[in-house]
This record gives sequence, structure tokens and C-alpha cells, in this order.
Amino acid sequence: MNPNLTRLHPYPFEKLTALKAGVEAPAGLSSIALSIGEPKHESPGFVKEVIANNLDRLANYPTTRGIDELRQAIAQWATTRFQLNAGTLSAENHVVPVNGTREAIFSLVQAVVDSTRPALVVSPNPFYQIYEGAAILAGATPHYLACDASNGFIPDFAAVPATVWRDCQILFLCSPGNPSGAVIPRETLATLIGLADRYDFIIASDECYSELYPDEQNPPEGLLQTCSALGRDDYARCIVFHSLSKRSNLPGLRSGFAAGDARILKAYLRYRTYHGSAMPIQHQLASIAAWQDEDHVRENRAAYRAKFETVVPILREAMDVTFPDAGFYLWPQTPVDDETFARELSRQQNVHVLPGRYLSRTVDGYNPGENRIRMALVAPLDECIEGARRIASFIRSL
Repeated sequence: MNPNLTRLHPYPFEKLTALKAGVEAPAGLSSIALSIGEPKHESPGFVKEVIANNLDRLANYPTTRGIDELRQAIAQWATTRFQLNAGTLSAENHVVPVNGTREAIFSLVQAVVDSTRPALVVSPNPFYQIYEGAAILAGATPHYLACDASNGFIPDFAAVPATVWRDCQILFLCSPGNPSGAVIPRETLATLIGLADRYDFIIASDECYSELYPDEQNPPEGLLQTCSALGRDDYARCIVFHSLSKRSNLPGLRSGFAAGDARILKAYLRYRTYHGSAMPIQHQLASIAAWQDEDHVRENRAAYRAKFETVVPILREAMDVTFPDAGFYLWPQTPVDDETFARELSRQQNVHVLPGRYLSRTVDGYNPGENRIRMALVAPLDECIEGARRIASFIRSL
């Protein structure tokens, strides 16, 4: 067996299950799950129709690079959404469809890390656990950058020593952030692009929450958008990941894309060809329909906006909680340690949240996720409201 498998941490939800072992919730209270970021809004009906109308494509092998029409739809969507210079993000060279960004993030690391020399994969902390697992199994060493309130939940990149940048092969960004929802501004992205040029590393930007934002006139900046603003139309050393899971409430479709530097993506596609990852053709056709429609995305944002505008005031009666820049999470501090809070909230109120420390690693005695919880406002509005009321009541009882 690969000895690095033993270095993998249990997934956060395995830890949560162990934490709640033996907990018996009150029989009279329904269960409200705010712990897992699985969208619960209705999937678009027109997407389901496309799948149903193309089930005969089950008889065809899909290609790894995807059909031309899907890559063209993705390139057009990204060009419009991120105000890229026309024709610079080509369907032929700059886009690779993927089976969800979880798989793509993992496989990119396997494809690009050179473990014959010092290899750091630099990650925000807290972080999406795939960044760490991919680094470990590629023979690299994860390096964590704390994201806490002192810097707006964005890493203090200016404090990173040159020795780290010299050994860095991949820098992971998550913007909007999971779990904080913080959006990295253009000025910071431009600085990081300069560092990538200087030290020759890849910036891998996880932008899967980019389409869930409160202000219709102010969508979050993307890494390729910053490249375009800087006149870097080759998107050198920059790769972004996007998904239909959150944007379109289609987590089961397993559809997303990687886009950016053509040189990197050419080698990555070769890896994926051997890796065996190809999206079923009926899913590709459904994805085209999803990427080409924005009405359902605006409706999705409105539904999340209604939840935040209703839930946050209820929670503020008992705890300090702020609106995120984007995404569908809340990331408040807890009046007791986060594990005790999550366990007792389950026991007393049958409401389930994720302890912040399960999303983080302790570095030099400091874990930026401790004494915070992640709440995913994915349940129906009435459940989110009831959950907020129970959380406020629980806090008042402490």
C-alpha cells in the first residue's frame, strides 16, 4: 500500500460522526442539518430534461477532453462572467471539463507536483480537505497559512518567508472562501501572480462559490479576471476551478471545469487521459444547458439572500455573527469550545453544525478554526429559520 495513505486525516464528517456517537437528540424536535455544504435547492428542470432526452448516449464512450460544444460553452461563460479579452480563453487550449472540481483538484496535484525536488503545496487554513490529501499522496508537503479575523480571513501573504515561496509548487486559493466566504481582492491576486512569476509556482484557485454572492452588481473577482486586467492573456501559471454543484444546485451531476494556462492544461489532459476521468455525454449536454442559462442562478442567489437576511438577525440576538462576502456558510465564534458546542447543540436541539477545528490544522500551537463553527444555509428557508431560533435558545441556556 502507498505509505502516504496512513498520513491522511479522517474526513471532517467522520470526525463529526465520532463526536456525536451516543448522542440522543430530543424526540420531539426534527433534525436540522447545517453541517454539510450540499445544496438542497431544486435542480433546474431543463437540465434534467436534457439528461432524460439523451439517455441513448449511454451507448457511447465519452472522451476525456469533452465534446467541442461543452468546451465552447464553458469558454464563453467564463469570458463573459470574468470580462476576459475576447478569444484569449479558447475552448481548444484553455478549458478542460472535469467530473466535479473535487476530482480535478486532486488530479491536478498528482499531475504537476515534482516530488524529486522540495515540494510544498501551500494552502489556506482552514481549507477544503482535498488540498491536503492531494499534496500528501503526490509526495509533497502541505504548508498552511492561517485565515483568521486579524486579516479578514485571508492569508497574510506578505508574512510568508521567501524560503516557502522557493519550495512552493502549488499555491491553493479558495475565493470566495470555505468556510469564511471571504473574497480575495484584485490587488492581492496581482501580488500573488507576481510571486508565482518570481518563484515559478502554479496558482490553483478554487472558485466554486463564485456565483453565490449578495449584490447582483458586484460579483466576486476571479483569478483569470485579474490576469486579464493585468494584460496577461496567456494566463501563465494560473488555473481556476469552477463547478455546477453550487451555482446550479447540481452536485450529483459531477460537472465542472479547469481553465487557464494552456501549457499546464495540455500536460494535465494527458494525465487525465490515463487517469480515466471522462464525463458522460448526456451530462456534458446537460452541462451546456446549465452554463448557458443565468436565470436559474439569479433565482438561486435570491434564495440564499433571503436566508441570510432572515437568519443572521435571529442569530445576532445571541451571538456575534457577520454576513459573508459570498458563499452559503456562516463562520461565527462559539461561547464554548467548538466541539462541545456542536455536540451539545445536537443533543439538546437536534441541530447539526461542523466544529471549525475539523476544517483546520494546528500549526505552532494555533488552530484558526477552534472556537468557530461552520453553518451551511442549504436547508429550506423555514428549516434555516427554525435552526437559527434553536441555536439562539441553546446559547442563551449556556
